[in-house]
Amino acid sequence: MAVDQRTLDEAALWAVRTSEPDFEDWPAFTEWLEASPANAEAYDRAMIAAEAGAEALGTMPANDPEWSDDEERKPYRRWLAPALAACLTLVAALWLWPAADAGLTYRTAPGETRSIALGDGSTVVLSGDSELVVEDERQARLDSGRAVFEIRHDESDPFRLAVGDATLVDAGTVFEVNIREAEVAVGVAEGAVVYNPDGPAARIEPGDVLSFDRGAGTYRMARVPIDQVGEWRQGRLTFRDAPLAEVAGDLTRATGVAYRVAETGGDRSISGSVTIEPLRRDPAALGPLLGIDVRQDGEVWILDGS
Repeated sequence: MAVDQRTLDEAALWAVRTSEPDFEDWPAFTEWLEASPANAEAYDRAMIAAEAGAEALGTMPANDPEWSDDEERKPYRRWLAPALAACLTLVAALWLWPAADAGLTYRTAPGETRSIALGDGSTVVLSGDSELVVEDERQARLDSGRAVFEIRHDESDPFRLAVGDATLVDAGTVFEVNIREAEVAVGVAEGAVVYNPDGPAARIEPGDVLSFDRGAGTYRMARVPIDQVGEWRQGRLTFRDAPLAEVAGDLTRATGVAYRVAETGGDRSISGSVTIEPLRRDPAALGPLLGIDVRQDGEVWILDGS
């Protein structure tokens, strides 16, 4: 969910206030929290960031049950409240900066996911084995891998994403980009994306998947259920007549398990849907799910569709 800067600022202030030992304005806080799902999302972000900072500093929450004597607790609370307030204030000021600084590169290992908040309230979620360069809060470049973008729309300053020689321009959007060996797929869940607006442009609407060849630049359009766009964030991958090599690549990226295609039997197209987490524990479970043979060769799992 994209969260705007005003909501993030409000969430940081509420996080500071609700962490103070003498806070009593719970009805107002509850009213604000329930006013919008974005409010709850922003508040969760602020508290998670603050708790991580507190843990790193070795602090103890002010309401920790180990404190049984109120008189002993008061000095601690007097120290903690301003410390936590300072921590949360710092979070409010800094938690979105890294992605807004020019030229920062974000990388993930196979099987890892990472969420990046941009300074304008947009977010990017990277799948495993991916690399994103954020040039500024309205311009980025996906060099490899897979990512979902939830972009705050600004018609006067549209978000632009470079993928190889192609350019994608946001039109109020939640969209996914998947870079494979020979092609790139762009799927839209909300809003729209304009592909190559300065050339032979194409508009990608919700449920559309535009795939273009990385070398030739030609493209084709297909339709998918909207809930399959970026579904890997919910722990699922769906394949529709996908080459086995594509299946192996997507699964390796998502699970962290090294899947490879057999030297023979790799030409088969695959259709099916799998959940990611069980395959981390049992890579061979993929076989009956997709109707293929899966065998282990050292640290690698070989997929054979023959």
